[in-house]
Amino acid sequence: MLFPSWAFLLFLAVLVPVYFLVPKRIQWIVLLLANAVFVCFAGVLGAVFLVVTVITVYAATRMFDASFARQKETLAAMKATHTKEERKSMRLRFEKRRRIVLVLTLVLNFGILFALKYGAAIGRISANLFGTEAFGQELALTMGISFYTFSTVGYLFDVYRESIPAEKNPFRLALFTSFFPLLVQGPITRFETVGRELSKPHSFDGRRFLSASLRIAWGYWKKLIVADRLLVAVRTLCAKPDAYRGGFILVEMLLYAACLYADFTGGIDITIGVGEMLGVTVEENFFRPYFSKNIAEYWRRWHITLGEWFKRYVYYPLSVSKPMRDLSKNTRRFGAGVSRRVPVYLATILVWALTGIWHGSNLTFLVWGLLNGIVILLSEELKPLYARFHVRFPKLTESTFYRGFTVIRTVLLLSSLRILDCYDSVGKAFSAFFSMFTTWNWGAVVNGGIQSLGLSCTDYAIAFLGVLAMFTLSMVQRKGAIRKRIMKRGTVFSVCVLLVLIGTILIFGRYGFGFDASQFIYNRF
Repeated sequence: MLFPSWAFLLFLAVLVPVYFLVPKRIQWIVLLLANAVFVCFAGVLGAVFLVVTVITVYAATRMFDASFARQKETLAAMKATHTKEERKSMRLRFEKRRRIVLVLTLVLNFGILFALKYGAAIGRISANLFGTEAFGQELALTMGISFYTFSTVGYLFDVYRESIPAEKNPFRLALFTSFFPLLVQGPITRFETVGRELSKPHSFDGRRFLSASLRIAWGYWKKLIVADRLLVAVRTLCAKPDAYRGGFILVEMLLYAACLYADFTGGIDITIGVGEMLGVTVEENFFRPYFSKNIAEYWRRWHITLGEWFKRYVYYPLSVSKPMRDLSKNTRRFGAGVSRRVPVYLATILVWALTGIWHGSNLTFLVWGLLNGIVILLSEELKPLYARFHVRFPKLTESTFYRGFTVIRTVLLLSSLRILDCYDSVGKAFSAFFSMFTTWNWGAVVNGGIQSLGLSCTDYAIAFLGVLAMFTLSMVQRKGAIRKRIMKRGTVFSVCVLLVLIGTILIFGRYGFGFDASQFIYNRF
């Protein structure tokens, strides 16, 4: 039951009135049942995996809470009769038990994710290496498993660190893990915000409903008018790497950049809008990313929740871990700069390798992640040079022209790296990219080449106007959220804007029988 389907719209149309008509004390139960229907609609096997995650994480976090309580009582009782070393030994014993439970829970849940996401790839590799029959093809990726696994494991870590208490009701944890809008393509959420809010009672608010409807309609607008239209051309280009080279690759890069942005942000708009409609605030996942002046800034604006998850639960713990501290000490003989950089460099590269692997099992994703990490580290090393350049040419670097140049440079750099996302092998991706500099065929691109990609002149015109509209709205939103400004104009004006969005979707949107348009690109992750 993907967002761009009549089934989902019907599901939402039934849920919202029922949710607000039932007594407030059982609203969360109604929502939990709706989540169960949504998950089972995607596949009963997927529901089983989700239940396993809920049960194991619930059991582990309850054990953590009980262990912390027993540890506190035991150490308090030992204070008068035992030495400091004995109390320390007891504390370490409690910590060891909790660590064992943590590791076992992580291995089980990430093991399920790994098997579902990478089982088929491992089967193909095994078949190629050993000549055996490939296995794993029958394992279908469960909807939202990457997102709900990361969200729930984040909760596991938070309880383990005593940042938050464990949830005592397993069904409330299940409500957080299975919240249906988040299963399509995130964002990755935290229990102390979204989880707690899901369990609270909510009253219907007409203005909030209208505002949420505007956000949802805008998400569908970007998805069906821009993303699904451009995806036709992108798929054509990616499917024929030998036929489309040279100038076509630059076209592919730019089309894919616009397509991915409209697709991913469109889905997140729908997710946030549905949450808002039900009274639940879902974290923002984008902040005008294509206006970033460097790649590090871009990744602070794009898929924000994934970056925050890796930073909070992988990067920081790893960079200050004992092995990293020991490694830093052992490299002091090479200089303070090297000693200081080693933990940062290794943690950064590992995080970006994991980010690439999270996106997919193909080697292209791993290379894509590593290249992002390398570029970020190179940019960090070049900061002193940038600083001297800014001091030397202050008028240039403060000009609108230079800021525009840095934005375009960042978009082109990111689009170049994303070539790896378009092909099934690293070799094909690199060959396609470098063909831009060895194959000069802009005549073929301009003289009918673009029309061979499956889109008509009308399609290109609509897509261009759609991209222009998204760009304009991003510029306008520098002065504040556009929805708030629309809502301030009154209900009648807001309803008119909503009707215009719906009308343009119906007229210009690309959707087929049953309204089953292309699934969201990030749904595969």
